[in-house]
Amino acid sequence: MEVRVVLSSDDIVRGLKHYRRIAKQDVLRAPETANPEAFLRHAEARREVYAELAEIAERAGPQDVVHAALDAYQNLPFATGSNDPAHVELRARENALENFFLMIGLEPKVRREARSLRPSLAGAVDPEAGAASAAEDAGSDREAAASEREAGPNAP
Repeated sequence: MEVRVVLSSDDIVRGLKHYRRIAKQDVLRAPETANPEAFLRHAEARREVYAELAEIAERAGPQDVVHAALDAYQNLPFATGSNDPAHVELRARENALENFFLMIGLEPKVRREARSLRPSLAGAVDPEAGAASAAEDAGSDREAAASEREAGPNAP
């Protein structure tokens, strides 16, 4: 994906520090919200993304940080619209990456292309469980499907 970046690494780091401060304010405001735990987790996850991107920007060039952000975005499962509390961090990471794309002036076409490559939430591998868990799940799904075929469509 061809990406044109007009900001320097210093500009990117400065912008990310600003975003981190906003997320820090959200961390401090969390107890005052209707759902403090979710609000806190969302703010902390955003801060983490901004810190990761700032670290890349400090040690590499602007192109590298943009490509790292695009890769992270492409590998992030869709959780938009999900009200499941388990997906708060996914939505926060998505939000943080999209804020970053706005900050650097990423062309909407590039963001849409990256978004189109993202996996569905149902097909995503739980990063904490790892690939072994996904393989086990696939095996149990195959076993359940085989049992359904053997039982027939009218089985209780």
